[in-house]
Amino acid sequence: MCIGVFIWKAHPLHPLILLSNRDEYHNRPTTPLSWWDDHHGHPIILGGRDDLAGGTWLACTSTGKLAFLTNVRELTSSSESSQPKKSRGDLPLRFLRSNKSVEEFADELVKEDGVEEYNGFNLIIADLRSMSMFYITNRPKSDGVTATPVSPGIHVLSNAMLDTPWPKALRLRKSFKSIMDRYGEGEVPLKELREEPLMKDSAKDDESKLPRIYPPEWEYQLSSIFVDTQTPLGRYGTRSTSTLIVKTNGEWTFSEKYIDNDSLWKEKTIIFNLAKETQNSI
Repeated sequence: MCIGVFIWKAHPLHPLILLSNRDEYHNRPTTPLSWWDDHHGHPIILGGRDDLAGGTWLACTSTGKLAFLTNVRELTSSSESSQPKKSRGDLPLRFLRSNKSVEEFADELVKEDGVEEYNGFNLIIADLRSMSMFYITNRPKSDGVTATPVSPGIHVLSNAMLDTPWPKALRLRKSFKSIMDRYGEGEVPLKELREEPLMKDSAKDDESKLPRIYPPEWEYQLSSIFVDTQTPLGRYGTRSTSTLIVKTNGEWTFSEKYIDNDSLWKEKTIIFNLAKETQNSI
């Protein structure tokens, strides 16, 4: 389970600002934010990597493409659970490595056979050169795969459809809007944005407000923006918080706070410029 909030084409200096928490089992092998060295003729990818399945939950390219992903919260039958599924983390990579536009890739997924081989997913894809963004999902199953242009403004993507008003999504949107209102039309600095408490919010919701998809105790643990809980399979929760700030001058700042293999929180920031094609790691 993950959650992200972003503002798209609604700020004079920042065409995109994104904050995202990745929730996962702490024992799942992961490589933190870095430039991938296996591009083999494809655009160079910047992001974290799921070392178990090889995919990603959030990444961009040096040429201005972006993709991020969340799972859809749903119950699966025992027969469905036993059937092998494709890794959803491969979907962002497919877009980032393709030469297709946002619209072309979205149309390809909508028409593609075999998308039922993926569990439920929410996928955002964007190209900051063409200033286009689409939301793609394969839920509900009865609708197949649908793709919708994302309108300018503030949006929240959790584990239901884009902008579904789950309580934690509403809290996150309100907190993020308050920050954006505070800066107005001015530049939003990375340092200040990273220090804001909104992505660290561990407040949980009353059981009566939960979507009632999973058992109540599990839903209660997942009802906070920042998740941290123990399960029979090990510690589960927010393993990383990503901040992506894009400026109109072509500068991208991608920062990640993450838990390393020794359970220590670390930070990494990478800055690059689309126009100058320069890269700087902090």
